[in-house]
Amino acid sequence: MRIIITGDHDESARRRIRAAAPAARIDFTADLNGIEHADAVVGHVPEALLARASRLRWVHSPAAGVDAILSDGLLAGDVTLTSATGNGAIPLAEHAMLLTLMLNRDVRRWSRAQEERRWDRFTHGELAGKTIGLYGLGHAGLDLAAKARAFHMRVLGMRRTAAPAPGVDELFGPDDFPRFLAESDFVIVTAPLTAATAGRFGREAFAAMKPTACFVCVSRGGIADDDALLDALRRGEIAGAGLDAHGVEPLPADSPFWTLPNVIVTPHNGATTRETARRGLDILVDNLERFARGAPLRNVVDKAAGY
Repeated sequence: MRIIITGDHDESARRRIRAAAPAARIDFTADLNGIEHADAVVGHVPEALLARASRLRWVHSPAAGVDAILSDGLLAGDVTLTSATGNGAIPLAEHAMLLTLMLNRDVRRWSRAQEERRWDRFTHGELAGKTIGLYGLGHAGLDLAAKARAFHMRVLGMRRTAAPAPGVDELFGPDDFPRFLAESDFVIVTAPLTAATAGRFGREAFAAMKPTACFVCVSRGGIADDDALLDALRRGEIAGAGLDAHGVEPLPADSPFWTLPNVIVTPHNGATTRETARRGLDILVDNLERFARGAPLRNVVDKAAGY
């Protein structure tokens, strides 16, 4: 059995990985030229190499999202795809709450006053009693639901299925999208980027939101139409936005999002913690052990759904 591991791993991580499948040949390399001999690859497999990968049975994404790795060839083939979904749920939920609080209390105003050494007291908002709408109820969405409840917020959730959603006061299906938007004071996107979610937040969606509502995206860019979002912010159709995920990354220096007074920009950095990396390694090691003994893998991606 041969397994190719791409990406950076220190010696401690390499020891854990080797111990998970001691009988396998494990190559730590960015070079996939030997992919025809590989049974598994951790990392991205370019479309052009898939035709050579006749032995390939498993590809693992070290990231939670698979939109960058799920090629047409991988989609059409019978190779099992897994991901690190769940590894960054906790910090993503924390980051969403941070952006929500910053927007609600106009923290940028305090920051400007501090830079100018100016004592600027004003009446600001509070989250208690407000309604938060979670677009996506995966690991990050459900963790965020619990955090929002701790802030005494009403929690709405939207997902494709009616599976139980702890911490959510009301669950909405795709057909209820306009009402979900109309009732939310903060709309938070934690969903993956898929064919179904791409461009979901366009002009009609932002028009359905309250003019006092804010939009926050911490999962993937491309779920919101950037032009529609900019127009809604400039026209006052929504009150503000907190953006950690962007349609183009890095966000270009000339992007209007940088300078809009009602927007907070962070550089897709919400889940960049040591703990996220540790949980991702735990998932990989667990799956390597399972693969080596022929057991069912964890975090198997529904390739048709895109997550």
